[in-house]
Amino acid sequence: MTNSSTTALPQAWRPPMGWNSWDSYGTTVTESELLANARFMTEHLKDAGWDTLVIDIDWYDPTARAHGYNENAPLILDEYGRQLPDPVRFPSAANGKGFAPLAAAVHELGLKLGVHMMRGIPRLAVDRNLPVYGTEYTARDVADLDHVCKWNPDNYGLNQRHPGAQAWYDAQLDLFASWGLDFLKVDDMQTPFHSDEIAAYHRAIAKAEAKYGRSIDLSLSPGGWVATSYVDFLRENAQMWRISDDLWDRWEDIYQQFARLARWAPFQTTGHWADADMVPFGHIGLRAERGDDRQSRLTLDEQKTLLALWCMGRSPLMVGGDLPTSTPETIELLANPALREVLAGSTNNRETVRERIFKHWGEDDSYRGEFIVWAADAADWADGTPSAHRGGHYAALFWTGSDDFEIGGNIQLQSIVGLDARDDDWTLTDLFAGAPGAAADVRLEGEGSDRVITGTIPAHGALWVALDRQ
Repeated sequence: MTNSSTTALPQAWRPPMGWNSWDSYGTTVTESELLANARFMTEHLKDAGWDTLVIDIDWYDPTARAHGYNENAPLILDEYGRQLPDPVRFPSAANGKGFAPLAAAVHELGLKLGVHMMRGIPRLAVDRNLPVYGTEYTARDVADLDHVCKWNPDNYGLNQRHPGAQAWYDAQLDLFASWGLDFLKVDDMQTPFHSDEIAAYHRAIAKAEAKYGRSIDLSLSPGGWVATSYVDFLRENAQMWRISDDLWDRWEDIYQQFARLARWAPFQTTGHWADADMVPFGHIGLRAERGDDRQSRLTLDEQKTLLALWCMGRSPLMVGGDLPTSTPETIELLANPALREVLAGSTNNRETVRERIFKHWGEDDSYRGEFIVWAADAADWADGTPSAHRGGHYAALFWTGSDDFEIGGNIQLQSIVGLDARDDDWTLTDLFAGAPGAAADVRLEGEGSDRVITGTIPAHGALWVALDRQ
């Protein structure tokens, strides 16, 4: 679908959908691997809304390795301490070209390019006392040695009370914008919450956007213990912000996101998105931080649960598996048009039911799992695309237990469509129809106001539907 409106769209008008190298390649992705994923995305996923590729951490470390970071790494810097791509892994970056040639190649495919960046200034720049571009200050003047990342050794913090700190970020962002980058994932910003650093980075992006005439989306990481009380500040300064620590291909990681997305869903708004983190699908762990080379350990039902929950919660989707070597089933799931449809065209997204289910009432040792229901209203997209389910609704019914769950008659249709519309004629469409795996058992039963949504939810599974007036 294309934009039929001549009005400029809001930045990040829908939650971004893209690919990030972290889950598959960790710190070691190469130019050829990035381009292979870009070409695959263009051929198989672009029409379904996937349009962004992000090179994750340490693209400037020529000694980068799988499963960790390097102390005192010989980072590749320019004369002002700004990071440059390793020309061995990224040959087009040689001779000071940076990511400009790679960004141009990605743009030629109709896609966007982003990179990961750490908060602060490289330790190596401080050790060499390199000048801060456009100022009389040096790296030692602006560094904050007391506020450094606890898990990555590359950088010192910046002393935001010093005028040279803003100048450092301004110069860094000017370089990135000159390369044509569209997206920046900036790490070590929220845990703890570095509001001065976030605001400074936002100011630098705004200056670069004004100078080069192109927008740059800012994604903040990580997200452990991020409070919703920060939402106004986050909206002022970023397009995305993580709401959890790193998520991997474990059911427990997905389960934890139910409560987080329920907490953040009421705060999702056009251009500013709470992010439930990576989608660890497909071929991951090739040279990653965690685990061995593998296809995702999540079952197909667990993967469907993640996709339905992220979309109903309007979280960005950033898949982590190497696309060309992922299974056909993975690509089928990602190519589902319902993903973009619900991300782009839903409102009033909320959790409506959450109940702990026991095999025997009152016996705690017979606990089976949680039955969770989400609802949303279908809405036209901000780009002018009409909703495929205008006037309708979306519902997702989740089951966290390890056995199948029979819904019975507990979910009345009127709880999704509203009391005023309960007597209208409604049809149900399975949003996972045609997806790999077993066909969903979900249906409408009953008459009039007594109608219910019923069926069977598989272990760790989801039923995801659209409801339309006839």
